[in-house]
Amino acid sequence: MTHVIATTTVPWIPVAHRLDLILSRTLPPTDQTTSAFAFVSDDTGRTLMTCVDREGRGWDIPGGHLEPGETAAEAAARELYEETGLHLPPSALSAFAWERIELLEPPPAGYRYPSLAYLTMFQARLPHPGPPTHPPTGSESTLAEWLPPAEIRRLCPDRTWLALLDGTGPV
Repeated sequence: MTHVIATTTVPWIPVAHRLDLILSRTLPPTDQTTSAFAFVSDDTGRTLMTCVDREGRGWDIPGGHLEPGETAAEAAARELYEETGLHLPPSALSAFAWERIELLEPPPAGYRYPSLAYLTMFQARLPHPGPPTHPPTGSESTLAEWLPPAEIRRLCPDRTWLALLDGTGPV
């Protein structure tokens, strides 16, 4: 079963569009999934976040684009390690939500995403306090920290996934 919890638009998509944040334990269509993210929390209620200083990206949930031949869970686990240094196998991650982005106009020249794309959200909960983490050498991320929900809301007030921290998301 799927449940839409928010619908919005974002300034980084250059044409009219609709972005739905959807709770679902099933994966969206794999041929239209472009990115995957890992919401990893610990037993103290903190979530592992990453910070990318360049391009004004700031704090975010670890994640990114799928590589050719990679499943969404594999991409989420790879990105989690590349951005935070935390190793979790793909089997430790379970799908719980996705963002569905639908362009309502033709994409502009050079737009690299399909007119209908999905960003899959995975979750994992550690049965202990989160271990110290640090992005590996060469990572685009400069910091990784376990942050409580209030701090995440302060640092990420405009993130489309923020509603997932409000009791409807990671468990």
